Amino acid sequence: MVSTQTRREAQLEIASRLRLAIARTARRLRQNSGTDLTAALTAALATVECKGPITPSELASVENIKRPTATRIVSRLEEQGLVERTPDPTDRRSFLVGITPQGRTLLSRLRKRKNAYLAKRLRELDPEDVDALERAADILERLLESEPRT
Repeated sequence: MVSTQTRREAQLEIASRLRLAIARTARRLRQNSGTDLTAALTAALATVECKGPITPSELASVENIKRPTATRIVSRLEEQGLVERTPDPTDRRSFLVGITPQGRTLLSRLRKRKNAYLAKRLRELDPEDVDALERAADILERLLESEPRT
């Protein structure tokens, strides 16, 4: 029988390995995306595409960042022509952020490049390993979906 302490140590080891593998994978995907857009800007742009038009406060909540940070991100995305601001019809003190056609095109291109990179790497693996990664993707999606909001 495995002790609780041994199980916790094993979980910490797995967590450490997963964290490192996920971080390295994310870095490789960014490196192969063909853009110099940061991870934070890309994530915010994707959120605006998916949930927009949204207020900076809503963006901050979804991205789990502070409102001033969201405003700075919106400004940087707007400078690059990837999002646009429109007046908020329910709150004259605020504005809504929506994605531009240029932003939508950029996200599509980034996703295609990243998917192609991963697909190429998957072709190098044995079918059993690809099946294992598919199961791991399902598990990671469930794990992230069940994460409590902070």
